[in-house]
Amino acid sequence: MVVLNKIYTKTGDAGDTALGNGDRVAKNSSRVGAYGTVDETNAYVGMARLHAAGEMDAQLARIQNDLFDLGADLCRPETEAEAEAKFPPLRINQAQVTRLEEEIDVMNADLAPLRNFVLPGGSALAAHLHLCRTVARRAERGVVALAAVEPVNPAAIRYLNRLSDWFFVAARLANDGGSGDVLWVPGAGQAD
Repeated sequence: MVVLNKIYTKTGDAGDTALGNGDRVAKNSSRVGAYGTVDETNAYVGMARLHAAGEMDAQLARIQNDLFDLGADLCRPETEAEAEAKFPPLRINQAQVTRLEEEIDVMNADLAPLRNFVLPGGSALAAHLHLCRTVARRAERGVVALAAVEPVNPAAIRYLNRLSDWFFVAARLANDGGSGDVLWVPGAGQAD
């Protein structure tokens, strides 16, 4: 269990921070940027929950917990010595990815097929879920960039990829099952 008696420590005043394994890195490192954007995604999910109820709210609450798991995963670099660690790192796993896929399939089952691209908007919940989707995509890009230079749990990338899809389908569901989707009209703003 985490105990936080003092919120500010002053240890990062020089622009560095501690990772989950105790290593100190610059606050603008790829790793800190990646888990920082995951944290930002989580904050946007909290905003979306202000408009959610019932099953959708419960699913979003679980996603928030998963995003904390993902942040814990990313703040602790993968090493060969993980198995011997006194406190093994928390890692996102395939079961969390699969749960998102199953929920997407259930939500998508009753939605009309898309025949056009959807603009972010519609209901307040849908608009917030679209914002979650775009921030999750940015988090995914950050994790992919990190994976190009350091080892990263492959399930972390898969989770973020599915999560943005989850937000998209959930936004359609929040728009009266897709009937309230705002559709893109190509060239609508061009001069005649």
